[in-house]
Amino acid sequence: MSAARRWITLTTDFGLDSPYVAQMKAVLARRAPQAAVVDLSHNIGPQDVRQAAILLHDSCFWFPPETVHVAVVDPGVGTERRLLAARLKDQWFVGPDNGVISLWAERDPPELVVVLDRPEYWNRDVSSTFHGRDIMAPVAAHLVNGVSPLELGSPTNTWQRFPWPRPQWHHGFVEAHVLLVDHFGNLLTDLTQAMVAQRRAHLVGGSLPGGQSFRVVRTYGEAPAGTLVGLFGSQGRFEVAVVQGNAAADYQLAAGDVVRVEWHCGDE
Repeated sequence: MSAARRWITLTTDFGLDSPYVAQMKAVLARRAPQAAVVDLSHNIGPQDVRQAAILLHDSCFWFPPETVHVAVVDPGVGTERRLLAARLKDQWFVGPDNGVISLWAERDPPELVVVLDRPEYWNRDVSSTFHGRDIMAPVAAHLVNGVSPLELGSPTNTWQRFPWPRPQWHHGFVEAHVLLVDHFGNLLTDLTQAMVAQRRAHLVGGSLPGGQSFRVVRTYGEAPAGTLVGLFGSQGRFEVAVVQGNAAADYQLAAGDVVRVEWHCGDE
């Protein structure tokens, strides 16, 4: 087996010290003991599928080819919702058909999607409330062990997508949407460095919905503690933050709010 197929990541809303995470790892240890298992995140907000979708989009491309990414943010567990395995570029996804791959798929359209409908590849006893352990983990193990996805399920061309917001560009400013609030209270938006570069725009400042203004900096160290700033974070997303503070709490903002960012052409 190729070394490139020995990585599995886990993303859940369980909490890192949850016994559910340990049980999934136990299944993987039994079925694919050679695989390296990476905790991508277990701090997704409860049932927050969109937060998990953003994490997958921003993180999965960092991993070696043939990595299997298991996402167990699954508020529909036990219902008629389907489970999927999908190939996106050179990576694999295993998880619920609830939109969690919809943002990632906009960048890397799936080459193959299968519905996991072959119980012979699951645990013998399947709980109605924990498909992460009893279906998704076994399927991930089979993938890293070289089992064809076409053996694990039936191909499909339909799967759930979310309507994701897009920055709205105007003369002299762009309206960016807050996609999520991170651990520090920073407001991460849908405006990316690539979008700005494509327009040859230069960001100079902006304002929050309440009218509070901020300036754009390159790094947090360029402004004193307590200052409201805008900058590009490590994932290439424009974010608004309070230096050594919590912008979301200070200004009562959340995902869905709109931030105004001023810009001018790079030639000006």
